[in-house]
Amino acid sequence: MNLDKIDKQIVHLLQEDAKQTTKEISNKTGLSVTAVYERIKKLERDEIIMKYVALVNPKKVSKSFLVFCHIKLGQHVKEFVTTFEKEVVKLKEVLECHHVSGDYDYILKLRVKDMDEYRDFMLTKLTTIKHIGSTHSTFVISDIKNTTSIAL
Repeated sequence: MNLDKIDKQIVHLLQEDAKQTTKEISNKTGLSVTAVYERIKKLERDEIIMKYVALVNPKKVSKSFLVFCHIKLGQHVKEFVTTFEKEVVKLKEVLECHHVSGDYDYILKLRVKDMDEYRDFMLTKLTTIKHIGSTHSTFVISDIKNTTSIAL
């Protein structure tokens, strides 16, 4: 679906603050409240807007330790891939899992309290998944840019 300038503006505004009212968006776009409402509903129906969420401050909930974990499977065969993917989605610490090309098969993004909690996660959860050949972890020192907004 091609988005026009107004649709892009509405998506941008909602990505910045999804709690804005249609009246507030109307004032910023120059459209009527009804037109804004109809456009938002169309963006939702077309799955341009997938859902609305609350972004939680990880420091306030004791999950400030950010880790990227690279996973290499023992072999890249269907059984190993499906087993790993079925199990990794169950791990609550894992925020994102991406099947990638290159030296590793997957990259996981996860948040835990600290190094001790990460060690526990590795020993009691991640390494119990069958067919993992190796892992490589990278620990984030500081966030330089962290956004959920997709530029249109």
